[in-house]
Amino acid sequence: MEHRIVGPGPYRATKLWNETVELFRTRMPLRKHRCRFKSYEHCFTAAEAVDWLHELLRCSQNFGPEVTRKQTVQLLKKFLKNHVIEDIKGKWGQEDFEDNRHLYRFPPSSPLKPYPKKPPYQKDVIKFPEWNDPPAGTSQENIPVRPVVMNSEMWYKRHSIAIGEVPACRLVYRRQLTEANVEEIWKSMTLSYLQKILGLDSLEEILDIKLVNSKFIIHNVYSVSKQGVVILDDKSKELPHWVLSAMKCLANWPNCSDLKQPMYLGFEKDVFKTIADYYGHLKEPLLTFHLFDAFVSVLGLLQKEKMAIEAFQICCLLLPPENRRKLQLLMRMMTRICLNKEMPPLCDGFGTRTLMVQTFSRCILCSKDEVDLDELLAARLVTFLMDNYQEILKVPVALQTSIEERVAHLRRVQIKYPGADMDITLSAPSFCRQISPEEFEYQRAYGSQEPLAALLEDVITDAKLSSKEKKKKLKQFQKSYPEVYQERFPTPESEALLFPEKPKPKPQLLLWALKNPFQPFQRTRSFRM
Repeated sequence: MEHRIVGPGPYRATKLWNETVELFRTRMPLRKHRCRFKSYEHCFTAAEAVDWLHELLRCSQNFGPEVTRKQTVQLLKKFLKNHVIEDIKGKWGQEDFEDNRHLYRFPPSSPLKPYPKKPPYQKDVIKFPEWNDPPAGTSQENIPVRPVVMNSEMWYKRHSIAIGEVPACRLVYRRQLTEANVEEIWKSMTLSYLQKILGLDSLEEILDIKLVNSKFIIHNVYSVSKQGVVILDDKSKELPHWVLSAMKCLANWPNCSDLKQPMYLGFEKDVFKTIADYYGHLKEPLLTFHLFDAFVSVLGLLQKEKMAIEAFQICCLLLPPENRRKLQLLMRMMTRICLNKEMPPLCDGFGTRTLMVQTFSRCILCSKDEVDLDELLAARLVTFLMDNYQEILKVPVALQTSIEERVAHLRRVQIKYPGADMDITLSAPSFCRQISPEEFEYQRAYGSQEPLAALLEDVITDAKLSSKEKKKKLKQFQKSYPEVYQERFPTPESEALLFPEKPKPKPQLLLWALKNPFQPFQRTRSFRM
């Protein structure tokens, strides 16, 4: 009689429901019973069903030993309502299930709950924005850029057109890392960490990413007291002072030196009831309706305690700050009450720990629509929270460090060109002023013409260059920027003026060429004396 462990993932509550129904239908002992002088085959009493199912749930790692008999009765009521079981006469739905000797049986068929259709999703891990990603709704081609004014020497070093030192590259416009960019990085990396821990292809099936508020994450990380409790900017969202005083009274029992009310027998029970009534009338559970499936999915990691704590840490960062603060104060009070041996019994018939779980589980975790196992899942989660609340409600250091390093890296990254050692002196383009479409078109057409023309003039007037080197560089410039070159030298005559032809020197005549032509040597007769 074992439950299959249902790990994290979408529709975990539905999977657990179907798993429990299958085990109950296939393994619940059936036998012959008599009722009002009549015998019924293959049936069971309500008390037998409660006994068997209670033991099954307590031994299951999906629910744990904290499941009470009362919760088991509530689950069997839902079984009856959903026609998993029926009474011995075939009635179901409207009838109430009670822990007694009434006879029940299984119907011929009991369809399991279908799984919702999966929405389309991307299998890639959530991609956080890059440094040079354009803002949403814009493209690189349409970003207005203020032209940078620089002298010819900077352009010469930056582009080195004439000598061809810089390879062809794509022009990337730098944009400042705004507050919205930082918030998007926090949101994307936080959700990416959660997706990685849960081992899911997508988070779309367990929460609506569009409803995740990045401001909540940043506030929960940085706006905290020395004790790690969230500090609210809006004081109207604080706990009422009378609720906070009541919680301090029970958390510090019997060290209530600031308590002004007279003590009487049963005073602690009335204080506890006051707190329970306030939390029981919240419009939304502390973990919110939106994050119900996410927290239920994390429950599948409880066998891996360290991973479960990390996943709960991230999920709790997604909470609104006022919810996180209330949860922190409530869990601290609940834990101190359970550990306080001086605390009188707050309820007859229940242990203090069981009372805490049963009283506050619904105000901590609850689904907006009726979920068949939400009570059991909430009790399981609250039990784990009580045992590990100090770790769970801390800020995950690894996540915070990773995001802070990422933001710091993006803020110090700059575009580098080979050989451009003067880039640090250039001011980055700014986007603080909106320009008209006409001005943008003018800047796009002529914004880079003026610096290129200045560079061309610098090459022309450079007296250190020989005519041969200057002609070579001008040819390379003409090939790279024909429009700028054509504007400077509209005609071949204007280009020829730059290199006027020098008169050719006449060749010098050799002295020996001016003499008589060479005569062959004629041997003469020598006269002997």
